[in-house]
Amino acid sequence: MGTFLYDDDCGFCKRAVAFARDRLRSRTEFVAWQDFDLDSVGLTPEQTDEAAWVVYPDGRRFRGGDAVAEVLVHARPLVRPVGRLMRLPLLRAINRRAYHWVAANRYRLPGGSASCALPS
Repeated sequence: MGTFLYDDDCGFCKRAVAFARDRLRSRTEFVAWQDFDLDSVGLTPEQTDEAAWVVYPDGRRFRGGDAVAEVLVHARPLVRPVGRLMRLPLLRAINRRAYHWVAANRYRLPGGSASCALPS
C-alpha cells in the first residue's frame, strides 16, 4: 500500500488527512514528511513542503493532485471511481491545477494559518 506524505506543520493538511483517513477510510498510510526518511524515496524536504506525495514500496511516486487521486483510488468503494476519473488525461490536468491552487492558498482555507503558507 502507498504512503501519503503531508506537511505536519500545516493545519489545513492535517484536517485533509484526517478527513481522508476517517471519512473516506482510505487504506493509504498517512505520515508527516517530517517523520519520514525522505532519502529512502529520493525526495527532499523542499519537494515535500511544496506538495503532498504518495510513495509506494516499488518506487512509484505521485505528487500533488496525482497523489490525491491515489488516495481516493484506495478509499471506500463509492469514492474509488472519482480517483480513477482523476487519472484520465483531461481530468488529470484539471486536478493538477486545482491542487496547485489549493496548495498555494492552503493558509486561507479552513484549518489553515500563516504557518501553512508555501515559501515564496
